[in-house]
Amino acid sequence: MQILGKAVTEIGAAMNGALIALGDRLGLYKAMAGVGPMTSEDLAAKTGLSERYLREWLSAQAAGDLVEYDPATRTFTLTNEYALLLAHENGPAFLPAAYEIMKSLVIDEPRLAEAFRTGEGVGWDEHHPCLFSGTERFFKPGYLMNLVSSWLPALDGVVAKLEAGAQVADIGCGHGASTIIMAQQYPKSRFWGFDYHEGSIESARKAAEHAGVSDRCSFEIASAKVYPGTQYDLVACFDCLHDMGDPSGAAAHVRQSLKPDGTWLIVEPFAHDELEKNLNPVGRVFYCA
Repeated sequence: MQILGKAVTEIGAAMNGALIALGDRLGLYKAMAGVGPMTSEDLAAKTGLSERYLREWLSAQAAGDLVEYDPATRTFTLTNEYALLLAHENGPAFLPAAYEIMKSLVIDEPRLAEAFRTGEGVGWDEHHPCLFSGTERFFKPGYLMNLVSSWLPALDGVVAKLEAGAQVADIGCGHGASTIIMAQQYPKSRFWGFDYHEGSIESARKAAEHAGVSDRCSFEIASAKVYPGTQYDLVACFDCLHDMGDPSGAAAHVRQSLKPDGTWLIVEPFAHDELEKNLNPVGRVFYCA
């Protein structure tokens, strides 16, 4: 019975994951943020969506403790703490993006099953586009919070070079969030984002145009082992080295692409080397990914 009880919790969490992604897509968390208590009728009036569906969605959120329910007034409240993580894409963390990433696990399950049979890899570019957009939205808040304020200052002499005018390569740049943040902060420097996925590079170029940094921020299709250039002051790999088919080969190419006094910035999720030390909620996320 304990195992069944745990299974019910797991099933409910997995099913509500789809509803969290849906709530993000339909703007439901944003509609509830800062408003206070709302009935399902209130939310329907504000969003123009079906009250009957919203009633079930709100009930699921309440059962999962994501919103508070008051039976006396039949109202649901998204507290400020939950709103910070569910409704604000540029806050300290944006949780719905993680559920957008998870959708690719379900959508791409047949391809993954075949990989289990053959042992062959599944390319980043072979996944559903929700993986690409979800990854950008999930990691961007961390870059906004840390990249300029703490990560770059932790590197000896790098900020001074960037302020004076440096050459920077962002490897595995995806949709370009990290590249654009650096370009906005250091207008005298020149930035190149490289990714082997054509669709991501196209999105990055549009984002750079929208951010007004396309004059100093370029994006090109290239893999981590063959991207051009040999005189970079800084090469960065944000949350991508672990996804590469040949990380050692990528590291060798980074080394030869740097100036003699250049710097390689590597940002990676933390994990222990021993499996038994990773048997925890974060470790489970990492292993599943």
